[in-house]
Amino acid sequence: MAAANTTKISWRLHEFEAHTSSVSCSALGKSSGRLLATGGEDCRVNLWAVSKANCIMSLTGHKTPVECVQINVSEDQIVTGSQSGSIRVWDMEAAKILRTLTGHKANITSLGFHPFGDFLASSSMDTNIKLWDIRRKGYVFRYTGHTQAVRSVAFSPDGKWLASASDDGTVKLWDLMQSKMITEFKSHTAAVNIIQFHPNEYLLASGSSDRTVKLWDLEKFTMIGSMEGNTSPVRCICFSQDGSCLYSGATDSLRVFGWEPDRCFDVVPVGWGKVSDLAVCNQQLIGVSHQLSSVSSYVVDLKRVKKSGGSVIQGIIQDNQPLTEPKDPKGAALRRNYERPTTTCSTQRVKQRSDTDRRSPEGERRSPSEDEADEKVSSAEIHNAEDYKEIFQPKNAISRTPPKISEPFPAPPEDETILAIGRQLKDMISPFPDKQQIPPLASSTPVQRVEPTVVSCVKRPAPSAVSTASSNAPAQAPPPPQPPVTMAKSKPQAKIILSTRNEPIGLNVADFLPPSPNNRGGALSDEEALSQIKKGHDTMCVMLSSRHKNLQTVRAVWAREDIKSALDAAVSMNDLSIVVDILNIINLQPSLWKLDLCTTILPQIDKLLQSKYESYMQTGCTSLKLIMKHFWLLISETLKASPSVGVDITREERHQKCRTCCKHLKNLSNMVKNKAAQVGRHGSAFKELQLLMAPLDDLL
Repeated sequence: MAAANTTKISWRLHEFEAHTSSVSCSALGKSSGRLLATGGEDCRVNLWAVSKANCIMSLTGHKTPVECVQINVSEDQIVTGSQSGSIRVWDMEAAKILRTLTGHKANITSLGFHPFGDFLASSSMDTNIKLWDIRRKGYVFRYTGHTQAVRSVAFSPDGKWLASASDDGTVKLWDLMQSKMITEFKSHTAAVNIIQFHPNEYLLASGSSDRTVKLWDLEKFTMIGSMEGNTSPVRCICFSQDGSCLYSGATDSLRVFGWEPDRCFDVVPVGWGKVSDLAVCNQQLIGVSHQLSSVSSYVVDLKRVKKSGGSVIQGIIQDNQPLTEPKDPKGAALRRNYERPTTTCSTQRVKQRSDTDRRSPEGERRSPSEDEADEKVSSAEIHNAEDYKEIFQPKNAISRTPPKISEPFPAPPEDETILAIGRQLKDMISPFPDKQQIPPLASSTPVQRVEPTVVSCVKRPAPSAVSTASSNAPAQAPPPPQPPVTMAKSKPQAKIILSTRNEPIGLNVADFLPPSPNNRGGALSDEEALSQIKKGHDTMCVMLSSRHKNLQTVRAVWAREDIKSALDAAVSMNDLSIVVDILNIINLQPSLWKLDLCTTILPQIDKLLQSKYESYMQTGCTSLKLIMKHFWLLISETLKASPSVGVDITREERHQKCRTCCKHLKNLSNMVKNKAAQVGRHGSAFKELQLLMAPLDDLL
């Protein structure tokens, strides 16, 4: 919130010494924008939380300087490439090395994880691109054709294509199923440094040392835009999360481009020097750069950056002229969008070529024993156990990303704005109901997110009245009686809040009853009674208003896209009540459920079953029963099936989803067993679930 109200558009977040020698590469976690990995000439890879200077973990094992590093989408794996051409894949949750891959003859220049499955692509100064299966030694396929070093590789969102950019000035597009080049783009006049696919549409962007960013239509294989204006080589590009604009990072500046027609919406001066990576998260753009042994992180507030309308750069579209509407206002929408793969790869061809390549690798020949010895030398040293557990091993085993992204990075407090916001937030939860309540931004749920009750402590006229009311409560108030509202006794209130009840939450009914004859204190005045009734009311109104807006957002996503996207949007809001509302709908319609929906819902069920609200537990139990009844057979049969030969991306994607579901189900099974020992109707419900989840024991 602070960043949204400050006068700053960009600022340096942090600068720290990252290695004992020069830093050679750095990469951000694209999902959270909070995790940073750096590689150095000291042959180490260090992991950091972007806003902190203390190293979380160091990865050792490379024998030559680390030249490239990449973090996967779920931010639980990292791949590193060295000057000698060796590649190492690391499991961050287990803090260990997964695989050492060898085959390149020169520096690794770029690495990329496949959007699904255990595959990754690598490029090198040796001009080759290789596709790897992390589960096996040796590469699956080798792509050749570039005449100079390959600088960047990227998978398409549907996982069917691979794009590569090279110092030879070309961009090539490869079909992973057919194992051949589809097309080649040659319009750049200098080395192409970076490429990225549009998140939805069939578009590819490329940034070059010729100081231009070009966009390519992947249906017609033509260039549809060439954005100029950069005063230095383009080092990083990044599409906005909705794909409406493109951010271009060059030396000390960020440009915001649009296309059809070509235009530059905004230019933001940022003192990041030669920026090495960008990530967009929570309406902020995070950039990292390195110089010598230090690393700097920067933040650009995207809410204050122009992303539509007229141009601010003369020469593309004059900034003093309004932007004319294109003849076809929905031209972009007519372009084809990516779909998840529905057909299998040409496994026979991939199998034949991969066998040939494995028999005659170009890289160094190594025996399995050499690889095993090399992996034993590799290690992951945890320097900050507290941050490591928070980021990679949370107690509920749900989120693997660093600090929750519900709040953006705050801007430096150079004025009174931040203090004013702090005062507003303090007033929102003030115990005095007559105080002006200031609603927060509608983009996120207020401070008390999950718990729909906010109880404020209101001072009573006299302690005797409290003690009298509490002594009379058992005789006249519905059980169980509420204790006097004191900070000391509010902590043990861990009872389950029933879904049906006869008294309001947070109010002591005894406060409104006539005073005891033994108590000489006066009865509550009308104003005091009204104050008791209204306590927390304004805050609750703000919360419900925000919840309503969030539900409208989810509904719009559902109508525009599908239920999976709507549920992802609900989860990203970090408000469990929104998730419960969605689940209560889809629990009544089992036909809406798909396997990928289960991967999103199961982590939320973990939260629901641990909630103190009975209605949340009931919703979680219903969803878990539905998953066990409709998907357990598919999950178990997929995991028991023998591995396929060759590359079958659709099967790999399904197998990955089943593994994820099984992992969550195992955690839930342990929780259900513990709760089944409870006495009462909740225990009975969990015993029923325990019986339903019994087949898990056979598989696990």
